[in-house]
Amino acid sequence: MNAQLKPDPASLIAAGRRAIEIEGRALTSLIPRLDHGFAQACEICLQCKGRVIVTGMGKSGHIAGKIAATLASTGTPSFFMHAAEASHGDIGMITREDVLLALSNSGETDEVLLLIPHVSRLGVPLIAVTGNPKSSLARAARVHLDVSVAEEACPLNLAPTASTTVTLALGDALAVAMLEARGFTPDDFARSHPGGTLGRKLLLHVSDVMRTGDALPLVSPSALLAEGLVVMSKKGLGICVIVDGGRMLGVFTDGDLRRVLGRQADVHRITMREVMNSPGKSVKAQELAAEAAHLMEKFKITALPVVDDAGTLVGALNVHDLLRAGVL
Repeated sequence: MNAQLKPDPASLIAAGRRAIEIEGRALTSLIPRLDHGFAQACEICLQCKGRVIVTGMGKSGHIAGKIAATLASTGTPSFFMHAAEASHGDIGMITREDVLLALSNSGETDEVLLLIPHVSRLGVPLIAVTGNPKSSLARAARVHLDVSVAEEACPLNLAPTASTTVTLALGDALAVAMLEARGFTPDDFARSHPGGTLGRKLLLHVSDVMRTGDALPLVSPSALLAEGLVVMSKKGLGICVIVDGGRMLGVFTDGDLRRVLGRQADVHRITMREVMNSPGKSVKAQELAAEAAHLMEKFKITALPVVDDAGTLVGALNVHDLLRAGVL
């Protein structure tokens, strides 16, 4: 390889586009192959009382690891087992309750084929994913899923490119089909991702991040606007909530203040009842914090009162509370 070579940018772009076009055609050709065999593979995995063990070697091993991770995070208990390590003790991971999903583009990978006698003795269902329906692995499997491609994106037609893309897409298709069959919900997904941004968005409720008690910017409807401004400034939420006997009547925001001052209103004469927005936007404590973020974005506001089913004020939050919680 010539270290001094300076490839033409147009050639690089053309090569990249050609690779994507080849992989796109390969993915399109996979669609009609998702037939009864695909449905049967899903049913086997759905009926599995143990775990779906995904295995492979080389590039297929890397894809197998990603498929196992996707299955596990979408409701199908699963883990990756390296085919080479299996014959050195890891094969003990497989139990009679499991399913083996084996990946091999050729269907003749020695390390994968060595697993066949063991899973056969245990009666473990074998699902093969190969690019060769006539291969040893395909013939030994209860179900074979065909991921053959007309050509690799590699110009030498050697490096696994289109074939690994198609295999990865098939794994996603299995995961999504089973997710829907299980009735997997956003809450289920959140429980699998408690530490990440997705988990925070799906698990945190308004009650987890809202301010309560003395932190609430409350005024009565008869209070003067000047009093309301003091409360708003002191509490630092950017809003003032007008309440009567605990029940929310309306809100007054920074934006409302600018509009009132534009009318040259006397803040020492006008009351909160006269300037408040009624009933005003609010959110329930049991709502997801992400829903509060959605409301703020939709109505271009930065803070929200929190009320219960009877309309009683129980809390308040602003965009900074959501940022600190990692929801935004």
